[in-house]
Amino acid sequence: MNAFLIWDLSYRNMNIFTLFETHIHNIYNELVAEGALSEGHNLSKLTVELPREESHGDLATNIAMVTAKSAGMNPRALAELYVAKLANLDDVQSADIAGPGFINLRLPASAWQSQLRDIHEAGEAYGQSEIGKGQKVNVEFVSANPTGPLHAAHARGAIFGDALAHLLQFAGFDVTREYYINDAGTQVDVLARSAYLRYREAFGEEVTIPAGLYPGEYLKDVGQALKAEFADRFLDADEESYLAPIREFAVAMIMAGIKEDLSRLGVSMDVFSSERALTDNGKVQAAIDHLAAQDLIYHGVLEKPKGQAPEDWEEREQMLFKAKQFGDDTDRPLQKSDGGWTYFASDIAYHLDKYQRTDGPMIDVWGADHGGYVKRMKAATAAVSGASDMLDVKLCQLVSLLDNGQPVKMSKRAGTFVTLSDVMDAVGPDVMRFIMLTRRNDQTLEFDYAKVTEKSRENPVFYVQYAHARARSVFRQAEAPSHFDDADLSCLTHELEMRLMKQLASWPALITSAAKAHEPHRIAFYLMELAANFHSLWNGGRDDPTLKFIQADDEAVTKARLYLVNCVSLVIRSGLGLLSITAAEEM
Repeated sequence: MNAFLIWDLSYRNMNIFTLFETHIHNIYNELVAEGALSEGHNLSKLTVELPREESHGDLATNIAMVTAKSAGMNPRALAELYVAKLANLDDVQSADIAGPGFINLRLPASAWQSQLRDIHEAGEAYGQSEIGKGQKVNVEFVSANPTGPLHAAHARGAIFGDALAHLLQFAGFDVTREYYINDAGTQVDVLARSAYLRYREAFGEEVTIPAGLYPGEYLKDVGQALKAEFADRFLDADEESYLAPIREFAVAMIMAGIKEDLSRLGVSMDVFSSERALTDNGKVQAAIDHLAAQDLIYHGVLEKPKGQAPEDWEEREQMLFKAKQFGDDTDRPLQKSDGGWTYFASDIAYHLDKYQRTDGPMIDVWGADHGGYVKRMKAATAAVSGASDMLDVKLCQLVSLLDNGQPVKMSKRAGTFVTLSDVMDAVGPDVMRFIMLTRRNDQTLEFDYAKVTEKSRENPVFYVQYAHARARSVFRQAEAPSHFDDADLSCLTHELEMRLMKQLASWPALITSAAKAHEPHRIAFYLMELAANFHSLWNGGRDDPTLKFIQADDEAVTKARLYLVNCVSLVIRSGLGLLSITAAEEM
């Protein structure tokens, strides 16, 4: 998204990282004006961050590395131009070149101490920015077929999508959370036939669920509800009579259960869109007309693909979308042999509808099993929007559910999988949300009931919540001073204190980079590291009494450390809030 410019100064709170990005950008302009550099270099990959090794300094930048090729210069030679000017800044003690051309900066302690003032003043809003500039973004996630309860794999997509939406809102975007209900097509007809058998069963009839229908016991509840709603109206009815009303009832009842599970998980949708409504309202035909007006539709026979043919391939003349023109591997069918629309045609209509409502970027969160569908959907979205980068698809890999290392058995109620409700009963929503974000969405995840509920530093959610609870406990112990707004922060000079201040100061930059990359897992990683550094300072007080937060004979140091602890508490609470996880007051 071109809305993300790393030297953009529209941050709600200026921070030390954006300050130095601005310094470097200004130095670049000076070098161009002096004739030392030519114009037109791409600075979009410029970074200013904490060095991986503390011994390397306080800040590191890659400016020379990312512009050396376009400048036609050796990176170290180019770095020397920047170092000469960076070293003259008031808030720089030294500037050095490392490795092939990285620049390391050392700053006075006051530079980091002053960042605590910004955190204290902003509170939980610290790190918020306006990089989104109010741009509308649609995040569609979960969108599970309304044929059964949500399962653990759905939970990962739900948590990822919700955390991403919170992150983007925090970064200044106008976000819509959307669920697409696939309530058209064969799967909901299969649901209706399955529910009809459970409806007959509710009247005492013995039924056998044949292959191809849904066997889950959750449909017994639907059968009982159908009996209460329709009495014996459909007992002797033919399929043509019962299919539509039972389908509508069963979909509505299952969707009510899905919404209840999402609410319990802390997920709230803004919009629920219906596939059936798109068809009934003529929007699929309108989307096809939209493509036809651009000469993107034709009738032809697709060559049989090498290897296994996809489900939508038929050796006949079909209505086809010119998907290859937009980067797909082949053109794609839009109409089935019976005249009905393909799923792809409905999906094109849905994304056109979203684009017309949003007039901005769309993010789809899918399960990993839909990976083969990404190219065609990106092609379709590019065609209807006129922009190649209008759709970002995030695939969530599988979740392995374990208990003490052993696979968790299938849910009796669901019949074939472990339900989301089962997992929440076992571990609670907070644990589930945090653990699901401790891996990138495109990496598989092991979720072990025993490990994620143990109270130890090996359990990341406990470790982070415990850090917040410890921070709050400091204030319960501190009978005096009653306030610390006037604290002298120059008292905070110990290595452990400095490390903590630097990390707190990096929170706004973390938010920016995570929002730009659409990667909410970075928040969880940051919180785990922040918690570890806070626990280190806490434990340091056990070994060295002069590091304790409360110094009975030194009010100045006590105030300064309370100020620091309060900042830790604020940032942890803010980060957990973005993940919709409780910040425990005591544990």
